[in-house]
Amino acid sequence: MKLKDIKTLLLAGFVCCGINAALTSCESELDEVPDNRTEIDTPEKVQLLLVSGYPQAVPAVMCELFGDNYVDNNVVKPGQHRAAYKDFHDEAYAWQNVNNYSTGDDDTPYQVWEAYYQGIAVANHAIDAMRKISPNPAADPELAHSWGEAHVLRAYLHFTLVNVFAEAYKDDAQSAADRGIPYVTEPEQKVNVNYGDGQFLHSVKETYDLIEKDMLTGINLIDDSKYKVPAYHFNKNAANAFAARFYLYKRNYAKVIEYADAALGNNAASSLRKWASINTNTINSMLNSYNDETAACNFLLQSAYSLQDRLLSAIRYVCNDGNSAEKVKSSKNAVYGSGPNWSNRLPAYDGKIYRFGENDDGSWLFRVYEYFEYDDKIAGIGWVHMIYQPFTAEETLLCRAEAKLYLGDQTGAIADLDTWTKSKQVSADLTLSGITRWYSSSKTPEQIETDDYISDLHPADMSPEFKVLTGDDLSVLYCVLHFRRIETMFEGLRWFDIKRYGITVHHAYRGPRDANITHDYLKWNDKRRVMQIPNNVINAGYPSTDRATQTNMSSPMTQKPQLAN
Repeated sequence: MKLKDIKTLLLAGFVCCGINAALTSCESELDEVPDNRTEIDTPEKVQLLLVSGYPQAVPAVMCELFGDNYVDNNVVKPGQHRAAYKDFHDEAYAWQNVNNYSTGDDDTPYQVWEAYYQGIAVANHAIDAMRKISPNPAADPELAHSWGEAHVLRAYLHFTLVNVFAEAYKDDAQSAADRGIPYVTEPEQKVNVNYGDGQFLHSVKETYDLIEKDMLTGINLIDDSKYKVPAYHFNKNAANAFAARFYLYKRNYAKVIEYADAALGNNAASSLRKWASINTNTINSMLNSYNDETAACNFLLQSAYSLQDRLLSAIRYVCNDGNSAEKVKSSKNAVYGSGPNWSNRLPAYDGKIYRFGENDDGSWLFRVYEYFEYDDKIAGIGWVHMIYQPFTAEETLLCRAEAKLYLGDQTGAIADLDTWTKSKQVSADLTLSGITRWYSSSKTPEQIETDDYISDLHPADMSPEFKVLTGDDLSVLYCVLHFRRIETMFEGLRWFDIKRYGITVHHAYRGPRDANITHDYLKWNDKRRVMQIPNNVINAGYPSTDRATQTNMSSPMTQKPQLAN
């Protein structure tokens, strides 16, 4: 579908002439009169338009580089002198402003900002069209499901943007003082809208309030029967999982459980991934099994142009064992290592973890492997893309476990965590004693700094309203965060957990020509925790993000992947 004449000015001065063709030039279209456009005047056209609202970009790579899942192999293995696959990967890993990219690069802040606001523009056009078709779209049986989808989609896209480009939600008082992102609810009718004026400079609190309003407007109108492939739309389970995550970040734990229960049903275990049924003949067959749109666990699937697989193949920023002499946490062990009721690695991952090269330079689960779309098979040119899972049954279950813990239901939280490990083919039961032994809550800050499974948390610093857990409850929280880290690896969600808990992140890095290693720590109150908005947007007039002074960092070798031992 190409709706060639819908004109939407995005925030960096980008004009979208083909809603379905992201980041394409269309200056010639500007000469057409505003009324010469494809009219969205039927429920069927509205539904088709909304297909274009799901962005083909994700912030996963940027969030992973900002977080603690990857290490610099030039530090872990001092004999290596690898360059980053893209120069902006160095900037991201050093928590600098990300400027060293072109507008066509995948995985950049610019790509995410443009693609997500383009999706928002699509939702706004759909909502505007429905208002013209019916005086009450929410009550119209032909439009209600699209009305619901458009509002939930608009809420989710803003939710992702505010968590990437603004402070984490703290509490209403503090978040009212933190700058959020522009919440756009109307189609643009003129060129060069000033998004730097007061009506668009929302606080984080205001942004969250508007997200909640949109989400609640649409969530009960979602109708799965209207979708040909529900997993690529905000279906009922995906919408409820979104609400569960939203309320987790706001710490409204009763609501988390309400919406997680709605997504998971009466038997959560039945919704989780069936690892035993994954076709392991080849890496591609495993990938297709994992991304099966009919799998109950895949609440929402998102196709995105992403080079994450190639970033890892460059063997610079990867999951690796770490180096205790440099006090680098063992990122591979934290993701693929032992746990409170299993040894070595999760049984479900056996035979499914790969590496590049003969040395254990960096390991990755098969799910990060890329798809390649050929434009010209003879010339060997085309597009790289990946399938991401923004919402799954597993992550929703872990949201519920965290909420239960904060509501005083430690037993229920452990039961959910045990269900998660059983889904990963762990036979041993998860018990409180096993958790407290593995995640000791009595470790000193110095011990935590190098512990592979425990994070340095600062909830009270983030907000005086954030309940501080101690003793056994704290050990269970460590377990929740560890399991969430494993489950959401490569998706970027670990970065949001880092932000909302004020987790300290340590990056040690050494450029390919540097003699010395730089150590840097990102504390709970470091302004660099907010990703700078794209320089293209700043150049278009939007005020830049206030970030702390940063340290500079000096500045692909692709190999065939091998199955890890």
